[in-house]
Amino acid sequence: MPKKSPVAEVIDEAYPDADIARVGAAEVGRGPIGDIAAADGAIVVTNHGDDTVSLLYPGTLAVAGVVAVPGEPFAVVVADGRAYVSTTSENSDAIVVVDTVTQTVVATYSLAFSVTALAASPDGKRVFAARTGDGSADVVVIDTTAERVSTIEIATGAGIGIDAVQMDAAGKRLYVGTTDMDGSALVVVDVDKARVVRAVAVGSPIRDIAIGDGVAYVLVSDRSRGGAVEVIDLSSGAITGTAELGVGAPVQMVVSADQTRAHIVDYDNVTVLCMLTLKIVNKIKVDARPSCVAVDSEAGRLYVADYAGGVTALSVASAMPLLYSQFVEKTDPIHVAEVDEREPVTV
Repeated sequence: MPKKSPVAEVIDEAYPDADIARVGAAEVGRGPIGDIAAADGAIVVTNHGDDTVSLLYPGTLAVAGVVAVPGEPFAVVVADGRAYVSTTSENSDAIVVVDTVTQTVVATYSLAFSVTALAASPDGKRVFAARTGDGSADVVVIDTTAERVSTIEIATGAGIGIDAVQMDAAGKRLYVGTTDMDGSALVVVDVDKARVVRAVAVGSPIRDIAIGDGVAYVLVSDRSRGGAVEVIDLSSGAITGTAELGVGAPVQMVVSADQTRAHIVDYDNVTVLCMLTLKIVNKIKVDARPSCVAVDSEAGRLYVADYAGGVTALSVASAMPLLYSQFVEKTDPIHVAEVDEREPVTV
């Protein structure tokens, strides 16, 4: 049922950003929320406490349906009217496919080893599940049309793991964040050829990845440094910028469709980062510790889920008009020399 008390606080004294406003909140009521996805007019959350997935109405956040899944659900992605959910149980891990319209499980793909991250192609025809085994890490590719499963080997080594995967908008490159005993790397995979084409050393453990126009935004964190976002030029593989987030333990990042804002889940808030200036422009608090976020760019909404089983909706308008106005205000006027008007030449 809807929450009656205020549940979201935009901390605008130190980080002014007028583009964020709370528009609603509701209790899902099934314990801590593990992940949230918003796409195709559907909001899906995973409830790992009672082995279910809840579907919410975007307008009201009311629960539209609850679907039981085989095992504890964690990561979820939504594409082409389907929710793909990673689950774990005593017997095996699996990717469970839920039809968001009929609210039923329509397929299950059992997998060995632990699924640590999940992504889908823009058209929903392929789903990528990162796995970590004993000294090896790979990505399982599920062809959702042919219902076939294949594997792409990513890396081997002591302590190797994958914490994030992300697909580019063209559906041609998969970006994989790996971490081992020696550090971390952004691994680039040619999806059509099913092979690794590049690995870029990053350093601190990778927590999440977002892909922009020719760049990758990599969220990293460790105890000594805290959190940071590294900007990597995808053509050269060079780190071209860094946004230091300060003390904290960021775990997830989503970037708006216009690539002007990143929303980063930290220990007790959601940090809003301007991707053009790499400066923190706001911090959002909800009434419980945030666990995950999702952005529905078409609706202009940011959804923040928490460990108490609640979801808060905030409006997140594009920051481009605001940035343009700030640029105009801070730029000296451009003076154009006057041109004398002359009589037309006659022949």
